[in-house]
Amino acid sequence: MRKTVQEINEKIKRGEAVVLTAEEMVELVKSKGPEAAVREVDVVTTGTFGAMCSTGAFLNFGHADPPIKLGGGEVYLNDVPAYTGLAAVDVYVGSTSISRTKGLEYGGGHVLEDLVSGKEIELIGKGYGTDCYPRREIRTTFTIHDLNQAILCCPRTCYQRYNAATNSRDETLYTYMGMLLPNYGNVTFSWAGVLSPLSRDPEYRTIGIGTRIFLGGAQGYVISEGTQHDPERGMGTLAVAGDMKKMNSRYIRGCTIPRYGTSLYLGIGIPIPVLDEGIAMTAGRDESQLKTNILDYGVPSRERPVVREVTCAELRSGKVELAGKEVPVSPLSSFAMAREISETLKRWIEKGEFLLSEPVEPLSRERTLKPMRMVERLVRVKDLMTKRLITIGPDESLEAAATLIKQHNIDHLPVVEKDRLVGIVTSWDLAVSLGTGKKRVSEIMTRKVITANEEEPVDVVVRRLEQHKISGVPVVDGEGRLRGILTTDDISKFAVRR
Repeated sequence: MRKTVQEINEKIKRGEAVVLTAEEMVELVKSKGPEAAVREVDVVTTGTFGAMCSTGAFLNFGHADPPIKLGGGEVYLNDVPAYTGLAAVDVYVGSTSISRTKGLEYGGGHVLEDLVSGKEIELIGKGYGTDCYPRREIRTTFTIHDLNQAILCCPRTCYQRYNAATNSRDETLYTYMGMLLPNYGNVTFSWAGVLSPLSRDPEYRTIGIGTRIFLGGAQGYVISEGTQHDPERGMGTLAVAGDMKKMNSRYIRGCTIPRYGTSLYLGIGIPIPVLDEGIAMTAGRDESQLKTNILDYGVPSRERPVVREVTCAELRSGKVELAGKEVPVSPLSSFAMAREISETLKRWIEKGEFLLSEPVEPLSRERTLKPMRMVERLVRVKDLMTKRLITIGPDESLEAAATLIKQHNIDHLPVVEKDRLVGIVTSWDLAVSLGTGKKRVSEIMTRKVITANEEEPVDVVVRRLEQHKISGVPVVDGEGRLRGILTTDDISKFAVRR
């Protein structure tokens, strides 16, 4: 049996279309099969609500009197910088732009939420002055109703599937995937599972350029494949846009990701017309059939290691087995909001308030994601570290440690036992231990050692040194064996040579 979008739209207009949410479609296909589902169902609705860092908005203020050329100048909205490389009174504010005064507490995503909420926004603008735009500075306030246009634009959203995250390091990491605890202590993910739009149409048969969607509580459109669209690995993305003046702040929420940055939680829902049995089958796949990878964010590399493959059902259960133990899993996106969006879109269609649109052009199914072209050689820890190691055992005396540090003119003395790094002693540790009565290295050594590995980029380790306010790190392999040491002196000498 085959249907067309036009036939389904006619049924929507007559109030006869049968619409199910993706969750309901899963149950129907499970009980009756895809052949029955295509006969009974016309549309499946989807939804997702998560942090979409690419989101921003184009705003047009209209002209001041006398006019000012903001293009090429500076603009701050509630003290958040906006991009001015456009025309005289157009700007773009991105969700990850950060307030000059509030830092990570407030950013572009919060400005967008405040705009849609109808709140007053302060505008500070500076221009360089021209014959036709003589004004150089302006300070005013506005609401979304004062703008000519406010066009929300998200160049990358609705990932077909999204990798989950964990952390193999000995320290907590703060990432766009949230807080990752040490030693595979937790897993985070951001995926709407069965409600995720592209997981219901993985071959992009009904979703393409021109598809009408639910966007931020209003109608929007797919305008292109998204940036980093990677269909060959099942990680397609969408670029979408819509009129902010019609949107609802319930589905547009500014957020701060701790110690990472600001972003915007955005609600998107896409209707899937059930045209044939093939679409009914993919729209009815359950969470045990949807898979992704858990990546190790403890490795600061573009190609992070895959720890294991996992199903959406496992992730949504709240626990997964990892590195021989059961660890907690937490979502970064809201499944409850995704469900609400799919149900809202369902009601719109049932009431005849939302018609389907056929894509004017399909999404690419052959695009290959390319990495950034690198023209400079990446300097890694192994290139700068000192390989001639001076070490000491934990049971050695403090006098022996002091002698080694003085003889070899070093500040860091790794403590090794049975070929494994167990601690570190510095010249500062020895200095502050004087007069304390302590005798052995084990009594003063730092046991929780910040380390590096040979393949890490030096830039990454420099940031680690700054974060922990230390001047050196032992370099170890995957089994904790000492391979070398990298200090700020090594880095400084390299910087001078370069």
